[in-house]
Amino acid sequence: MLKVRVIPTLLYKEVGLVKGIGFNSWRRIDTVLPAIKVYNMREVDELILLDIEATIKSKEPDYESIKEFSKECFVPFCVGGGIKSIDHIRGLLRAGADKVCINSEAYNNLNLIREGAKLFGSQCIVISVDFKCIDEKYYCFSQSGNFNTGILVEEWVKIVEEAGAGEIILTSIDKDGTMSGYDLEIIKKVVDIVSIPVIASGGAGKYEDMFKAINYSKASAVAAASIFHFTEMTSKEAKMYLSNKGIATRS
Repeated sequence: MLKVRVIPTLLYKEVGLVKGIGFNSWRRIDTVLPAIKVYNMREVDELILLDIEATIKSKEPDYESIKEFSKECFVPFCVGGGIKSIDHIRGLLRAGADKVCINSEAYNNLNLIREGAKLFGSQCIVISVDFKCIDEKYYCFSQSGNFNTGILVEEWVKIVEEAGAGEIILTSIDKDGTMSGYDLEIIKKVVDIVSIPVIASGGAGKYEDMFKAINYSKASAVAAASIFHFTEMTSKEAKMYLSNKGIATRS
Protein backbone atom coordinates (compact mmCIF):
# COMPACT_ATOMS: atom_id res chain seq x y z
CA MET A 1 0.00 0.00 0.00
CA LEU A 2 1.29 3.45 -0.92
CA LYS A 3 2.02 5.77 1.96
CA VAL A 4 -0.32 8.73 2.28
CA ARG A 5 1.01 12.23 1.62
CA VAL A 6 0.20 15.47 3.41
CA ILE A 7 0.62 18.41 1.03
CA PRO A 8 0.40 22.13 1.83
CA THR A 9 -1.02 24.26 -0.97
CA LEU A 10 0.39 27.72 -1.61
CA LEU A 11 -1.70 30.16 -3.64
CA TYR A 12 -0.10 33.32 -4.90
CA LYS A 13 -0.64 36.49 -6.91
CA GLU A 14 1.72 39.31 -7.77
CA VAL A 15 1.16 40.69 -4.26
CA GLY A 16 2.44 37.47 -2.67
CA LEU A 17 0.95 34.47 -0.90
CA VAL A 18 -2.84 34.71 -0.49
CA LYS A 19 -5.78 32.74 0.89
CA GLY A 20 -9.51 33.17 0.46
CA ILE A 21 -12.85 31.45 0.95
CA GLY A 22 -14.63 29.78 -1.95
CA PHE A 23 -11.97 31.01 -4.39
CA ASN A 24 -12.83 34.58 -3.41
CA SER A 25 -12.19 37.27 -0.77
CA TRP A 26 -8.44 36.92 -1.15
CA ARG A 27 -6.17 38.34 1.51
CA ARG A 28 -2.41 38.52 1.52
CA ILE A 29 -0.82 36.35 4.20
CA ASP A 30 2.89 36.13 3.40
CA THR A 31 5.49 36.02 0.67
CA VAL A 32 6.21 32.75 -1.09
CA LEU A 33 9.88 32.14 -0.37
CA PRO A 34 9.73 32.34 3.45
CA ALA A 35 6.72 30.01 3.43
CA ILE A 36 8.62 27.43 1.36
CA LYS A 37 11.53 27.58 3.81
CA VAL A 38 9.16 27.03 6.75
CA TYR A 39 7.55 24.03 5.09
CA ASN A 40 10.97 22.54 4.41
CA MET A 41 11.58 22.54 8.15
CA ARG A 42 8.16 21.06 8.88
CA GLU A 43 8.84 17.87 6.94
CA VAL A 44 6.08 18.19 4.34
CA ASP A 45 5.80 15.47 1.72
CA GLU A 46 5.29 17.80 -1.22
CA LEU A 47 4.35 21.39 -2.01
CA ILE A 48 1.76 22.63 -4.49
CA LEU A 49 2.24 26.22 -5.70
CA LEU A 50 -0.50 27.79 -7.82
CA ASP A 51 -0.50 31.19 -9.51
CA ILE A 52 -4.22 31.89 -9.26
CA GLU A 53 -4.32 34.91 -11.58
CA ALA A 54 -2.07 33.71 -14.40
CA THR A 55 -4.87 32.18 -16.48
CA ILE A 56 -7.33 35.02 -15.90
CA LYS A 57 -4.72 37.60 -16.90
CA SER A 58 -3.38 35.43 -19.76
CA LYS A 59 0.10 35.46 -18.25
CA GLU A 60 2.77 32.92 -19.03
CA PRO A 61 4.23 31.01 -16.10
CA ASP A 62 6.80 33.03 -14.18
CA TYR A 63 9.85 30.84 -14.83
CA GLU A 64 12.30 33.08 -13.01
CA SER A 65 10.26 33.06 -9.82
CA ILE A 66 9.79 29.29 -10.03
CA LYS A 67 13.54 28.87 -10.49
CA GLU A 68 14.13 30.96 -7.37
CA PHE A 69 11.49 29.07 -5.37
CA SER A 70 12.67 25.63 -6.47
CA LYS A 71 16.20 26.31 -5.22
CA GLU A 72 14.76 26.54 -1.70
CA CYS A 73 12.27 23.69 -2.02
CA PHE A 74 13.72 20.35 -0.98
CA VAL A 75 10.58 18.24 -1.49
CA PRO A 76 8.66 17.36 -4.68
CA PHE A 77 7.37 20.63 -6.10
CA CYS A 78 4.16 20.87 -8.13
CA VAL A 79 3.52 24.15 -9.96
CA GLY A 80 0.40 25.43 -11.71
CA GLY A 81 -1.13 28.53 -13.21
CA GLY A 82 -1.20 29.78 -16.80
CA ILE A 83 -0.06 26.51 -18.39
CA LYS A 84 -1.29 26.42 -21.99
CA SER A 85 1.37 24.64 -24.01
CA ILE A 86 4.07 21.99 -24.06
CA ASP A 87 6.62 24.80 -23.99
CA HIS A 88 5.10 26.02 -20.72
CA ILE A 89 5.38 22.56 -19.20
CA ARG A 90 8.95 22.19 -20.44
CA GLY A 91 9.88 25.63 -19.11
CA LEU A 92 8.49 24.90 -15.64
CA LEU A 93 10.24 21.54 -15.40
CA ARG A 94 13.50 23.15 -16.47
CA ALA A 95 12.95 25.86 -13.86
CA GLY A 96 12.83 23.22 -11.15
CA ALA A 97 9.24 21.98 -10.89
CA ASP A 98 8.84 18.23 -10.46
CA LYS A 99 5.21 18.23 -11.56
CA VAL A 100 2.86 20.62 -13.31
CA CYS A 101 -0.76 21.23 -12.35
CA ILE A 102 -3.15 21.96 -15.22
CA ASN A 103 -6.75 23.13 -14.96
CA SER A 104 -8.38 25.50 -17.46
CA GLU A 105 -6.40 24.63 -20.59
CA ALA A 106 -7.20 20.93 -20.23
CA TYR A 107 -10.85 21.66 -21.07
CA ASN A 108 -9.78 23.49 -24.24
CA ASN A 109 -7.00 21.19 -25.34
CA LEU A 110 -6.99 17.59 -24.17
CA ASN A 111 -3.92 16.98 -26.33
CA LEU A 112 -1.91 19.01 -23.85
CA ILE A 113 -2.36 16.17 -21.37
CA ARG A 114 -1.63 13.51 -23.99
CA GLU A 115 1.50 15.17 -25.32
CA GLY A 116 2.70 16.21 -21.87
CA ALA A 117 2.41 12.66 -20.57
CA LYS A 118 4.10 11.27 -23.69
CA LEU A 119 7.04 13.67 -23.56
CA PHE A 120 7.62 14.03 -19.82
CA GLY A 121 5.84 11.07 -18.22
CA SER A 122 2.38 10.89 -16.72
CA GLN A 123 3.89 11.12 -13.23
CA CYS A 124 4.46 14.85 -13.69
CA ILE A 125 1.04 15.70 -15.18
CA VAL A 126 -1.39 16.61 -12.40
CA ILE A 127 -4.91 17.65 -13.36
CA SER A 128 -6.65 20.10 -11.07
CA VAL A 129 -10.40 19.50 -10.90
CA ASP A 130 -12.17 22.40 -9.18
CA PHE A 131 -15.85 21.74 -8.58
CA LYS A 132 -19.11 22.97 -7.11
CA CYS A 133 -22.17 20.99 -6.09
CA ILE A 134 -25.25 22.35 -7.89
CA ASP A 135 -28.65 20.64 -7.50
CA GLU A 136 -26.87 17.58 -6.07
CA LYS A 137 -24.60 17.26 -9.11
CA TYR A 138 -20.88 17.99 -9.14
CA TYR A 139 -19.76 20.31 -11.96
CA CYS A 140 -16.22 21.16 -13.04
CA PHE A 141 -15.21 24.81 -12.99
CA SER A 142 -12.34 26.52 -14.79
CA GLN A 143 -10.84 30.03 -14.87
CA SER A 144 -10.05 30.01 -11.13
CA GLY A 145 -13.55 28.85 -10.29
CA ASN A 146 -15.31 31.52 -12.36
CA PHE A 147 -16.64 29.43 -15.24
CA ASN A 148 -18.95 26.41 -15.06
CA THR A 149 -17.81 24.06 -17.81
CA GLY A 150 -21.06 22.10 -17.62
CA ILE A 151 -19.02 18.89 -17.36
CA LEU A 152 -19.73 16.51 -14.50
CA VAL A 153 -16.77 15.63 -12.30
CA GLU A 154 -17.43 11.90 -12.65
CA GLU A 155 -17.16 12.17 -16.46
CA TRP A 156 -14.16 14.49 -16.55
CA VAL A 157 -11.89 12.44 -14.29
CA LYS A 158 -12.29 9.43 -16.57
CA ILE A 159 -11.43 11.55 -19.60
CA VAL A 160 -8.26 13.02 -18.11
CA GLU A 161 -7.08 9.65 -16.84
CA GLU A 162 -7.49 8.15 -20.30
CA ALA A 163 -5.61 11.12 -21.78
CA GLY A 164 -2.59 10.35 -19.60
CA ALA A 165 -2.93 12.31 -16.36
CA GLY A 166 -0.87 10.78 -13.55
CA GLU A 167 -2.73 12.33 -10.66
CA ILE A 168 -5.84 14.38 -9.86
CA ILE A 169 -6.20 17.10 -7.25
CA LEU A 170 -9.89 17.39 -6.46
CA THR A 171 -10.84 20.73 -4.89
CA SER A 172 -14.25 21.73 -3.55
CA ILE A 173 -14.84 25.42 -4.25
CA ASP A 174 -17.76 25.39 -1.80
CA LYS A 175 -15.52 24.04 0.96
CA ASP A 176 -12.40 26.03 0.12
CA GLY A 177 -11.20 28.08 3.07
CA THR A 178 -14.16 27.13 5.28
CA MET A 179 -12.21 24.58 7.36
CA SER A 180 -15.45 22.58 7.60
CA GLY A 181 -14.11 19.30 6.25
CA TYR A 182 -13.60 17.79 2.80
CA ASP A 183 -16.47 16.79 0.52
CA LEU A 184 -16.06 13.12 1.32
CA GLU A 185 -18.72 11.69 -0.97
CA ILE A 186 -17.40 13.03 -4.28
CA ILE A 187 -13.82 12.16 -3.30
CA LYS A 188 -14.95 8.59 -2.68
CA LYS A 189 -16.79 8.49 -6.02
CA VAL A 190 -13.76 9.74 -7.95
CA VAL A 191 -11.42 7.29 -6.20
CA ASP A 192 -13.77 4.47 -7.23
CA ILE A 193 -13.83 5.71 -10.85
CA VAL A 194 -10.11 6.20 -11.56
CA SER A 195 -7.01 4.14 -10.85
CA ILE A 196 -4.59 7.09 -10.53
CA PRO A 197 -3.92 8.86 -7.20
CA VAL A 198 -6.51 11.37 -6.01
CA ILE A 199 -5.53 14.30 -3.77
CA ALA A 200 -8.36 15.57 -1.57
CA SER A 201 -8.44 19.36 -1.37
CA GLY A 202 -10.71 22.09 -0.01
CA GLY A 203 -12.06 22.25 3.53
CA ALA A 204 -9.53 20.73 5.94
CA GLY A 205 -9.97 22.24 9.39
CA LYS A 206 -8.62 19.55 11.69
CA TYR A 207 -6.56 16.40 11.49
CA GLU A 208 -9.69 14.27 11.73
CA ASP A 209 -10.84 15.72 8.39
CA MET A 210 -7.69 14.36 6.79
CA PHE A 211 -8.24 10.97 8.40
CA LYS A 212 -11.79 10.80 7.02
CA ALA A 213 -10.66 11.72 3.51
CA ILE A 214 -8.12 8.88 3.63
CA ASN A 215 -9.93 6.24 5.67
CA TYR A 216 -13.46 6.70 4.29
CA SER A 217 -12.94 8.31 0.87
CA LYS A 218 -9.65 6.47 0.20
CA ALA A 219 -7.77 9.54 -1.03
CA SER A 220 -4.08 8.94 -1.77
CA ALA A 221 -3.12 12.32 -0.34
CA VAL A 222 -4.61 15.31 1.42
CA ALA A 223 -3.87 18.91 0.46
CA ALA A 224 -4.58 21.84 2.75
CA ALA A 225 -3.90 25.54 3.11
CA SER A 226 -5.92 27.38 5.79
CA ILE A 227 -5.26 24.78 8.48
CA PHE A 228 -1.52 25.42 8.11
CA HIS A 229 -1.71 29.18 7.53
CA PHE A 230 -4.16 30.18 10.27
CA THR A 231 -3.72 27.63 13.07
CA GLU A 232 -0.87 26.11 15.04
CA MET A 233 -1.42 22.75 13.32
CA THR A 234 1.42 21.42 11.17
CA SER A 235 1.92 18.77 8.52
CA LYS A 236 4.29 16.92 10.84
CA GLU A 237 1.63 16.70 13.54
CA ALA A 238 -0.93 15.70 10.92
CA LYS A 239 1.20 12.74 9.91
CA MET A 240 1.70 11.75 13.54
CA TYR A 241 -2.07 11.87 14.06
CA LEU A 242 -2.68 9.74 10.97
CA SER A 243 0.01 7.26 11.97
CA ASN A 244 -1.61 6.87 15.40
CA LYS A 245 -4.85 6.08 13.57
CA GLY A 246 -3.16 3.29 11.63
CA ILE A 247 -2.56 5.22 8.39
CA ALA A 248 0.83 4.65 6.77
CA THR A 249 2.45 8.04 6.10
CA ARG A 250 5.78 9.07 4.66
CA SER A 251 8.47 9.64 7.26
